[in-house]
Amino acid sequence: MSESVYKIIDLVGSSPTSWEDAAIAAIDRASQSLRDLRIAEVMKLDIKIEKGKPAQFRTKLRVSFKYQD
Repeated sequence: MSESVYKIIDLVGSSPTSWEDAAIAAIDRASQSLRDLRIAEVMKLDIKIEKGKPAQFRTKLRVSFKYQD
């Protein structure tokens, strides 16, 4: 079995519609510049409120990707 090393970073995605869409937005953007994304763990969910209504759903993710040889 070969050894692997992974880097872990935190990302925050936002969406006006849902936490799921916020997570997808963060992963989609990260995948444009990072290769071999492996796991995304939801760390925190919150909502920005404006005028008494939800304005932005935010999802904080801890994402790992594999270091390349």
